[in-house]
Amino acid sequence: MARKTKEEALATRNQLLDAAEKLFSTQGVARTSLHEIAEIAGLTRGAIYWHFDNKGDLLTALWERAAAPLRALFDQDCVESADDPLGRLRMLASFKARHIEHDPRVRAVMTILMLRCEFSEETRTATEYFAHEREYAYARVSEVFKRAVEVGQLPASVNIEQAVISLFCFIDGIVFHWLTDPERFPLSPTALNAIDAYLAGLRTKVDT
Repeated sequence: MARKTKEEALATRNQLLDAAEKLFSTQGVARTSLHEIAEIAGLTRGAIYWHFDNKGDLLTALWERAAAPLRALFDQDCVESADDPLGRLRMLASFKARHIEHDPRVRAVMTILMLRCEFSEETRTATEYFAHEREYAYARVSEVFKRAVEVGQLPASVNIEQAVISLFCFIDGIVFHWLTDPERFPLSPTALNAIDAYLAGLRTKVDT
């Protein structure tokens, strides 16, 4: 019975997340109430408060559910032994772009975070969570760049902190513009070509 109860609770949680994903991505976070989410999910308002305290908790849970495959790749502790760290970075970026472009759930969550969300007091817990996630991603990519310098893929003159922040701004900008007009260009090849051009620019510091 306990196992069944746990499975039912997980099913209810996913119902709520599915409803939140649908409403947040179409009408925005600020204009969606917790009552609406429960109603769309076919559940009571008490059910949503059993699983989530506020919209911030919902946003965090939506991201964790959608980004699990990418986080698993980031968590692989193989940077130090990699002979081709920039190739690994390129693979991660390609994997992320493909997921955003072809996975409806990931695309919906990215749409919410980039186009449909006004971060405010009611989403403060999500703001803090995403700040922590971003710092984690910065740290992992910094490790890749440091290893790239060690193996000679990048010159020692590269400012790693600036290079990492610029790369994230670069990728975020491409994703943002694609989400606003997905028919304008294919995300995956465009992002990969742009990243290749960016990394080539970092490499030119060898000759300057």
